[in-house]
Amino acid sequence: QVQLVESGGGLVQAGGSLRLSCAASGRTLSSYAVGWFRQGPGKEREFVAALRWSGGTTSYANFVKGRFTISRENAKNKVYLQMNSLKPEDTAVYYCAGSSTIQAMAMGVRASDYDYWGQGTQVTVST
Repeated sequence: QVQLVESGGGLVQAGGSLRLSCAASGRTLSSYAVGWFRQGPGKEREFVAALRWSGGTTSYANFVKGRFTISRENAKNKVYLQMNSLKPEDTAVYYCAGSSTIQAMAMGVRASDYDYWGQGTQVTVST
């Protein structure tokens, strides 16, 4: 079992930055893929970015390419999502997810590809 806890959300003006953290416990993430998803008001949960711990391969949704960066910190068993140039449409609850399934390790973009989820952290971008 892996427990995931997100932090770092908050209120920021458009054009600003935030860094989300996902802390894992229970197991090391060395054999996992970790993804960030988000769910805006009245919207379905959507893929934002993913990272395969071994090798560091990353994948991004088109709408965040060039603005968001996913990274890991091995010693702390943490994954980060650096979000720059934030837009009001980035407002959502952001979730960290982990999995060692084949689908997730292949940089899965579906929520169903991931087994473990955090509770989410709210990001609000004002105009």
